[in-house]
Amino acid sequence: MTEQHFDVVVLGGGSAGYATAIRARQLGMTAAVIEKDKLGGTCLHRGCVPTKALLHSAEIADVAREGAAYGVISNVAGIDMAGVNAFRTNLVAGKHKGLQGLLKANGITVIAGEGRLIAANTVQVGADQIIGKHVVLATGSYSRSLPGLEIGGRVITSEHALELTEVPQKVIVLGGGVIGVEFASVWRSFGAEVTIIEGLPRLAPNEEESVSKQLERAFRKRGIDFKTGIRFQSVTQDASSVTVTLEDGSAISADYLLVAVGRGPATAGLGFEEVGISMDRGFVLTNERLATNVPGVFAVGDIVPGLQLAHRGYQQGIFVAEEIAGLAPVIVEDINIPKVTYCDPEIASVGLTEAAAKEKYGADKVTSYEYNLAGNAKSSILGTAGSVKAVRVVDGPVVGVHMIGARVGELVGEAQLIVNWEAYPEDVAPFIHGHPTQNETIGEAMLKLAGKPLHAL
Repeated sequence: MTEQHFDVVVLGGGSAGYATAIRARQLGMTAAVIEKDKLGGTCLHRGCVPTKALLHSAEIADVAREGAAYGVISNVAGIDMAGVNAFRTNLVAGKHKGLQGLLKANGITVIAGEGRLIAANTVQVGADQIIGKHVVLATGSYSRSLPGLEIGGRVITSEHALELTEVPQKVIVLGGGVIGVEFASVWRSFGAEVTIIEGLPRLAPNEEESVSKQLERAFRKRGIDFKTGIRFQSVTQDASSVTVTLEDGSAISADYLLVAVGRGPATAGLGFEEVGISMDRGFVLTNERLATNVPGVFAVGDIVPGLQLAHRGYQQGIFVAEEIAGLAPVIVEDINIPKVTYCDPEIASVGLTEAAAKEKYGADKVTSYEYNLAGNAKSSILGTAGSVKAVRVVDGPVVGVHMIGARVGELVGEAQLIVNWEAYPEDVAPFIHGHPTQNETIGEAMLKLAGKPLHAL
């Protein structure tokens, strides 16, 4: 047995884990990352990056189909899944290689193997003990299922969906959240018939209600079927198909059932509870500064209750490294972390919904404005419908921005600055947004809320 000693030992090399290590090294600490699979974790290899590669292929297919509307003679002869998968895997491989080089350049020790916490300051990897003045848990998440719903055969998760070598003729998607609507969007663009089943009353249920309604209209127009407010009951399958029965007794058959009901914390069997760390249904409980109840042990990323987003992981990793260094970093609440759903149309949001703002401040203290993308020249050029909605406290700051439409994910950067810096619309209104850009839509919303609309009534 050998021992290695570091200032910071990170268990898990995904987004949150490697961000912790990089920032720790920048602050003069020694750091090690323990990873049993590949650096980059779910985001790089099975989540954010590969799914967005598929969505880009899907976007190209849609643009080619619509070429005539723009004076371009084009069509889609078919979808070459071997080519699509090659694009995806090559992209991921390149990013993985770059990440390995980044950690090496930062002087971070990467330890390959499955780690288990055996003491507050010690992670066991095989016969070796990795000892840190501080230990950061960053073990990530896995695709969840429902009780009694076994994954296998034609019942698949998002990881399996990424590896499909053919375009299904018909697909059922169980779950109308981020993962569900993104894969539904991809498969529809590739030519599949898609049905989404969502137990809650609307698709994208965590978003502003008006955004959900616009998404549903857009999906209907695209030919994506969905059933909301009804729950899954059971599934049967054979060699060539799967049949889902719903609680109302209706049944739907397809080639595959994608189970997209969220992700669970990957913490089982890693020694956390044995060391005394407080847990809840597999999640690691922390205080607002991401410290666990065990001194010297922190947790970051998907294993901490709240949003499961790669960029939240980055933020938390940087935060913990700075916290360990005594810099007292600023806390960013989950509600003020930007969210993007990359279906077609895209959804992007940050801050409180109008309903949540009214609950917090009182209905008479909140006002909002929803700017229709029909008034935006660049959106019209792109052929997208949608809107940008801003929510403000009366005579106070903007507390939420909620958007839907092609490419609106690229607008969320300014939106998060407005919300997190507690800007008033009057603060933003004097600043000019380039024309013609979709970015103007945020400017128009601010102008309207400031009482001096330009292209709005």
